[in-house]
Amino acid sequence: MGKVKVAIIGVGNCASSLVQGVEYYKNAESEERISGLMHSNLGGYRIKDIEFTAAFDVDKNKVRKDLSQAIFTKPNCTTKFAKVPKLGVKVQRGMTHDGLGQYLSEIIEKDPSQSADVAGILKDTKTDVLINYLPVGSEMATKWYVEQAIEAGCAFVNCIPVFIASGWIKEEGKWKQTDYWRKRFERAGLPIIGDDIKSQVGATILHRTLVNLFMDRGMPIDRTYQLNTGGNTDFLNMKEEKRLLSKRRSKTNAVTSQIEARGFEIKPDDIYVGPSDYVPWQKDNKLCFLRIESRHFGDVPMNLECRLSVEDSPNSAGVIIDALRCAKLALDRGIGGALLAPSSYLMKTPPEQYPDDICRNKVEQFIKGK
Repeated sequence: MGKVKVAIIGVGNCASSLVQGVEYYKNAESEERISGLMHSNLGGYRIKDIEFTAAFDVDKNKVRKDLSQAIFTKPNCTTKFAKVPKLGVKVQRGMTHDGLGQYLSEIIEKDPSQSADVAGILKDTKTDVLINYLPVGSEMATKWYVEQAIEAGCAFVNCIPVFIASGWIKEEGKWKQTDYWRKRFERAGLPIIGDDIKSQVGATILHRTLVNLFMDRGMPIDRTYQLNTGGNTDFLNMKEEKRLLSKRRSKTNAVTSQIEARGFEIKPDDIYVGPSDYVPWQKDNKLCFLRIESRHFGDVPMNLECRLSVEDSPNSAGVIIDALRCAKLALDRGIGGALLAPSSYLMKTPPEQYPDDICRNKVEQFIKGK
């Protein structure tokens, strides 16, 4: 079926895990389940069909390096689980805009060269899918790259909580949903998957699953929180409170959408979901502390607490491997606009929210062309 040609915006820990993963699983031919992969074969595309064509960053220590070297350059700190050969893909100078916040600017020095012709590079390399790995809060930079993807004729996978596919905007203190970007992609005949990547088994998917378990058993969610700590650049960046508006919205809505879909209610003051603190020595390890308070038979109170420890970046890479192949299938089939099924299964804030078992079934039908 040919190659899935992929370009990356932001050569950080998530990009490192993705590139390593493609090398690690390149010989995965079996139709059987393989540890770490949701689909070894997705619609005819295997891991070995993924080919990296371009990468963009602003860090002077990464620009002009081969992608295989840049993924292991500090401040990247995720686990090294694969030896990546030289890829022949040079990291190009990307556009900054609001991509570097207060704290990242203290540890990352911008490359002094001019921004590359991103759209031109995407066209020249015949890139199929552009993946957005910019830091949280990079709203203007994300929209700039979206324009480059549309101009170049690329599908777009938006891994961060800037609401492109879902279209959420905040006006006069209230959130409302628009279809501006979805319409742009529809008119261009290009697919988009977004927004804000879920992990394979991370804090959000665990929280959603437990919430649905409670409600399936007739138990309301009275109060709940999800507190997360980590030591990678993502958590360092999120120390800047003004960059967290969309992230808190994304993670909170991922949980409240499940509660509201079942006819239950929860007051805003009774739910807290979001990044909590930066702990440098944790590096790419993420800790989640989760609590749910409820009532069972006779309104007798009960509560559940759990702790999740996981390497953050590899936890999302497997999801991205499925997302970019779904995007390529849509390109092959001439489908433009937001891909509702893959977005609902793979992202925290899709255009439409469904329970996760329904999401998965919808994705399987999408893969089959139904």
